[in-house]
This record gives sequence, C-alpha cells and structure tokens, in this order.
Amino acid sequence: MVNTGDYSNSNKLHTFEEVQEKYFVYITNKESREKILKAYEFAKEKHKNQYRKSGEPYIHHLIEVAYILSELQCGPSTLVAGLLHDVVEDTNTSLDDIREMFGEDVTMIVDSLTKIQRMKLSHRKEEDFVAEDHRKIFLGMAKDVRVILIKLADRLHNMRTLDSLSKERQHALAKETLEVFVPIAHRLGINTIKSELEDLSLKYLEPEKYNEITRLLDERTKNRAKSLESLQKRIADILFEHKIPFTISSRVKSIYSIYRKMYQKNHKFDEIYDVLALRIITDSELRCYEILGIIHATYSPIPGRFKDYIAMPKPNMYQSLHTSIISGDGNVFEVQIRTKEMDEVAEGGVAAHWRYKEGSNYNPKAEQKEIESKLHWLRDLVTLSEEDYDAKEYMSSLSHDIFEANVYVFTPMGKVVDLPAGATPLDFAYKIHTRVGDQAVGAIVNGTMVSLNTVLKTGDVVEIKTQKDSEPNEGWLKIATTNFALAHIRKALAKKNADFVKDQKIAKGKQACEEGFKAYNIGPGEMEKYINDEKVFSHFGVENLDQLYIMISNKNPTPGAIIEFLNIKPKKEFVLQKVRKDDSKSPVYVEGAGKIAITLGSCCTPIPGDEIVGYITKGKGVTVHRKDCPNVANLKTRLIPVHWKDNLAESTYPVDLKIDASDRNNLLADIISVFNQKKAPLTAINAHYHSSTLTTTVTATIYVKNADNLRDIIDSVKNVNSVLSIERVTH
Repeated sequence: MVNTGDYSNSNKLHTFEEVQEKYFVYITNKESREKILKAYEFAKEKHKNQYRKSGEPYIHHLIEVAYILSELQCGPSTLVAGLLHDVVEDTNTSLDDIREMFGEDVTMIVDSLTKIQRMKLSHRKEEDFVAEDHRKIFLGMAKDVRVILIKLADRLHNMRTLDSLSKERQHALAKETLEVFVPIAHRLGINTIKSELEDLSLKYLEPEKYNEITRLLDERTKNRAKSLESLQKRIADILFEHKIPFTISSRVKSIYSIYRKMYQKNHKFDEIYDVLALRIITDSELRCYEILGIIHATYSPIPGRFKDYIAMPKPNMYQSLHTSIISGDGNVFEVQIRTKEMDEVAEGGVAAHWRYKEGSNYNPKAEQKEIESKLHWLRDLVTLSEEDYDAKEYMSSLSHDIFEANVYVFTPMGKVVDLPAGATPLDFAYKIHTRVGDQAVGAIVNGTMVSLNTVLKTGDVVEIKTQKDSEPNEGWLKIATTNFALAHIRKALAKKNADFVKDQKIAKGKQACEEGFKAYNIGPGEMEKYINDEKVFSHFGVENLDQLYIMISNKNPTPGAIIEFLNIKPKKEFVLQKVRKDDSKSPVYVEGAGKIAITLGSCCTPIPGDEIVGYITKGKGVTVHRKDCPNVANLKTRLIPVHWKDNLAESTYPVDLKIDASDRNNLLADIISVFNQKKAPLTAINAHYHSSTLTTTVTATIYVKNADNLRDIIDSVKNVNSVLSIERVTH
C-alpha cells in the first residue's frame, strides 16, 4: 500500500556503515571519503559520554542527520559539517580545532550552525517564542543553503523522536517546525522533508485530527484500491501501445495537505479530488504533453483542474503536469506527468538540482550565487535580512512577501517574479528594485496601460514606467500590499517629511532669533555674524548654524539665552511708538498708550482668554505674546502689560495643535470629523508615521473663538480612539 503519512519506518536507527553505502554511490574520491570517516570518528569520540532523552547514545542523532543528507546526495563538506554540527556547542571543541582538522569551508558551516543552536529556541517556554529568535534562525541560514539543509535534517530527526520528550516540549518543537522549518523546506522544494515535517507537527499539535484523517485515508485507499489499480493498468496498456517509455506509480496526498483543505479551506473530505493520484514518469517534456493528450482523449478531465507547471514552474523549481480525470467507474483521480529529472527536483528540490558532482570544480560560493539566481526568494531572503526592520516587521515580511508568494508574473524579458495574492504593479516595481519602485508612475500589463493599484494575476506580463523626478506619496500606502514595498514607501515618506520639518524648524528658529535680536536693535545680517561662531556652537552643543536654529525652534536655547551668553547690550533704548491710525480692530489694548500698532505674535498665537504680555518692537508698536511664550519668557526689558478688550466682536484666531496617536486606518478622518463637529475651521493638517513605535504624529492649524472653545475641542480630540496626547504648539 502507498504511504499514507505513517513515518514509523523513519524511526529505524541506521549505522554509519549504512550512511557510507549511501554516499559511496556518488562520492568516490578517496580523500573525501576519508574526511567524512574522520569527522564521524571525531564526533563519536567527543560525544561518547552523551545521551539523548530517549536513552540512546548521542552519536546516533548525528548518524541519522548524515543519513538524511546522504539521501539528498549532499557534498563532503555538508556531510562532515552535519556530523560535527553540535560538537562546538556540546563539547570542549573549538572552531580553531575544526579549522585545523577539517578546513575553512567546514568551519564556516559549523560556526553558522553553532550560532543558531546557541539560541536553544526549542528549550524555551512557548510564550518566549519571539520574532527576534526566528529572525536570527533565518539570518543564520540565509547565506549558505548547506546550513539550511543540515538544519532541516537535524530538525527532521528530532521530530521523528519526539515521543521521549514532555508534552510541552513536543508542542513547542512542533509549533516552531511549522513556523520556521516547513516554509523553508517548501520554498526549497524539498517535498520529502516538508511533508514529513508537516505531518509529524500535526501529529503532536492536533493528534485527534491527525488520527481522524489517517482513518479516512485508510478507508479511501481501501475502498478505491481496485479502481486505482484498474486505472493504472489501463493507462499503462495505452502507453505501451503508443510505444512511450514510462514508469507509473500511485501516491496518497499527505495528511497535513488534507488537514489544510479540510480545516483551513473548509472542504469536506469527499470534496478533495487529489487524495489519490497516479504519477507517470517519462523521458522528455514532449512525451509529457503527448501522454496528457492520450489520457484526456481516453478519460473525461475535470474542468479547471489542469495545471501546467512545466511551462510555468513554481518558484521552488517544481515542474509537472497535473490533471484530474474521472475513471471508468466514476471515481476521480489526479494524474501527475513529469520527467525523471522533474521528479527528482519535485521530491528533493534544491538538493536534487544541485546534487554534489565530483570533478566539477565545486565552488560553494559560486553554487550559492547560482542557487540565488534560480531561487529568487532566497535572494530576497538575504536582501530582507539586511534591511533595517524590527523583528516583527521582518517576520511579517518573510511570511507574507516570501512564504505566501503564489502569484507568478513576468517581466518583458521573461523573468518570473513571485508575489503574494493581491499584489499590484507597485509591489512588482519594488520587487524589481527599490529605485524602480520610488520612481514608478504607471504600468503596462499584457500590453495595456494600467494604474499602479491594479491587482496582478498569474501569467501577467508587467512593465513599469518610471520618471526620474517621481517620488512616493501617502496614497501609495493604500496601493502596495507587500511589507517590503510598504516599508520602503514609509521610509521615503519619512525622509521627505523629515527634510520638510527640518527646513521648517530652521526657518522658525531663524525668525525667532531675528525677533529676539531686533529688540537690541540688531538686524538679521549682524545677528548671524554674532551667532555663526564656533564658541556659540560649542557652548550650546551644536555643529553648525542650522542645528542652532533647529534647537532654537525647540525653545532650547531661547534667543534670550544666546543674547545673554554673548553679553549683548541694547545699542539704545526705544520708546513706544504711537501711530496715526487707530488700531481699534485689535482685540488687545495697552492701557494709557493711546493709538498704537498692536499685533498678535505668530510664534505663540495668543487667543482671548490666554494670559498675555506685550513686547515693544522697533517701528512696529507692540507684539502680543502669551506669558509662557519661550520667546519672551527670559526677557527683562521692553515688556509691558496688555489686556484683552471687553465685549470683543465675534472672531476666530489660529491655533497650532500636535496630536500623537497609535497608528490606525481612518485616524485623520476621525480627527477632522471632530474639528467639523466643533465648527473649528481647519487650514492645514499633516501626518507623520513612526515605524519604530507604530504611532502617528498629526499637526493641524485650526481657528477658534477663545481659550474655552479651544479647551472644548482638545477634550473632544482626546476622546478619539487611539489618540494618546494633544498639545498646543508654540513655534
């Protein structure tokens, strides 16, 4: 009977002699064989007093890892490193010892494995599984596929021997296997390891469902065994008649694949057509299509169930023809058709495609580069690992952008680009290159100009139109779907906003400084001569004039503090200048001053109800400031009392607000809604997203009647969902 997910035979303990029988088939070089034997004897000696939880000598684990690697036909360095992968961590052996005995290549692999092993993830409590730990695993494996293969072999044998561990450890290891190791095995195309890891994980995470599916599979296999056998014989007879070389066998869908369809996609067991399948192996691509035509001419295919992975391989290099047919007795079976080479890659993935070949001037770095050129996602994993993400962003990007990528589109040159479902041309552009993404202005899909928010589907040919002066905008955050694209868009917007804010602060700081020095009858040009000085920079801890202006805009230092440090004295005292025009429209008056020019300070935007003070300005009368305005707080001269007029005519005054909130959808809309409800005209609003804290800072300018009106508005904004704080801004 075909395998139904029962991996009991995998628990058999192999001997090193059986490992040798495996790798002797493809490793014939005497020195390479001796090096592997030397590694085994070294590991056996170093681990001689160590035992596993099951009670067996630890060396058996290393033999099993080597056996799995030899089944994949890995090279000598990989087998040696597999035998030695725990020797640095668990014995008194150093990396220098490994280097001296086995060379730099093996040492590099063992070093990477040791760093991963030292995290001891599987020994932590489940609540301690954090994204940063998983990120480190991927970082450790990303740059050398041999490290990945050894970790997969190591984890596979550990999963085969979970029975000796506690329930808690079993659950933790199984959960980690599904989150970390299964996605890697899947994307590498190593189906034999992926399927076994999935089934074993399910066995310990949801044993009741595992056993139920096993029972259903046994029943389906028994009930349809004769039908499958009859179909297999009939197809074999037809292919013999057509003189087509072939081998034919049957396979049963893995337990975890059935579980996923039943419990994640809500299919009933009887609705899963590909539980039982025939696999036909032939000698060429042309024969594959010929066999497909013969089968479709003989049996009725089920519409929508044909998939051509030969013409369009999966990103893990999987190639095969799939079709579902109705047999003579009405049962439905899947038929897979492929060449021998395709079958090897389908089962062994990257390990089959890059099997060790003696006498081929093997170069691990060149092989890694070649693998990355074929497996684009592995290159993306390396790129992603080098990006400045926090751990959760990294894992989210890894899971969504790489492991869930199942939409395959093409560049005009025929290069395949894999994207997650729902991806747009903007995601495609950033996948090609961040510069292409930043400068994207449109896209051509299948020869037709489309917008950047068009959802792509498998088979689309996509070309991105760029423009040098184009740059990301806020709207792109609603168009992009991949975390990789979103992160780069946010980064570009943050930089653009930071540059804008910086320029604003420099201008505001300079203006405040000019106003402060004006009180001492010092104009802008002369002011800069005073403050553009190394002793000023040194005293206030800045490196240049722009930094000083930015600090002044933040009110530390104030212009008064700089004037005091420079010990500047007014050139002459000014008296309050009266003007001919009666400034009766001003909401403020100076008692006993008569007709004078009065203006409200733009730095602190005083409104009726604020405590205020007047500042005598040369040639411009009096500027009114709030008493707590930093621009007048430290001044001791030229300040005079001022008062709000009684019975003011109804008017509105500008106020700048800063709102900090947890980032969410529709945040701006909800804040604007409050302003509208309170009838506070809004003249400017800006939002800045902080990726490090997942918060947004909103700055807004509104018009209010008085201080009571402002307090009412502030209280209402505080009640908006996710708002953390709101404050009035002084420039």
